[in-house]
Amino acid sequence: MNAGVLGPLRNAALVCAAASLAACVGAPSPLAPGLGGSVGVPHHGVVTNAESLPNKGPGFERFRTDGVRWGHPRLVAAVRHAAAEVAAKRPGSTLVVADLGEHFGGKSARHASHRSGRDVDLLLYLVTPSGRPIKSPGFVKVGTDGLAALPRKKFARVDLDRSWLLARTLLTSPDTDIQWIFVSRPVEAMLIEHARALGEDPELVWRAEVVFQQPSDSTPHDDHFHVRIACTPEERAAGCEGGPIRPWQALAEVEPPTDRELLEAILE
Repeated sequence: MNAGVLGPLRNAALVCAAASLAACVGAPSPLAPGLGGSVGVPHHGVVTNAESLPNKGPGFERFRTDGVRWGHPRLVAAVRHAAAEVAAKRPGSTLVVADLGEHFGGKSARHASHRSGRDVDLLLYLVTPSGRPIKSPGFVKVGTDGLAALPRKKFARVDLDRSWLLARTLLTSPDTDIQWIFVSRPVEAMLIEHARALGEDPELVWRAEVVFQQPSDSTPHDDHFHVRIACTPEERAAGCEGGPIRPWQALAEVEPPTDRELLEAILE
């Protein structure tokens, strides 16, 4: 075979190899310079440029003060915004925020997910049996009757008003894009019933019903919201993966790189 034919074939082979290599890369590296932000799926991913949630802020405080406090900037902003909104509308409210993720994502000791910067656990708001708001002391399980057993043989009730307001704020924030709120079926049913009793927009209630989900592979989440944000179109192009795209989430056309651009990026 002459050199005139070998040249184009060699170039084509290089492009194919580059494309195959890029498809196999799962984390930011010199071989995948376009990856960044939330990369991979929540159960097997990493995160770059994560932000840290402070121990305290307007309307919230962290349950633990360890290093499992990092998340995608949109996630951290969503938590801060939602907590401040609830506190503004229900003065004195404190949202207790449990785990986010590690600084660079990856495996976390207490979680199978929380690895790509898109997950956070938010403890449910509680009230006394007489209706007085109290700060959640921790992961207290809410039964089918809405009651939760506290230490020293005391009881509380899930505060449907503030817990729904929290979910509502997350769902209606234009910059958040909630993919899932994992919570037990009984708690979901109480929240949906409460939302309908308030006369909420049926489309918003439907949206809540879509994202509320009791996990099938872990605890029922009867003591907290496990909130997961979705990938934006731009983030999907940069390596963010996993979960459904909701009907109300904006879709954007992302121009894929040309073979030449891909090859040049790898050769750099």
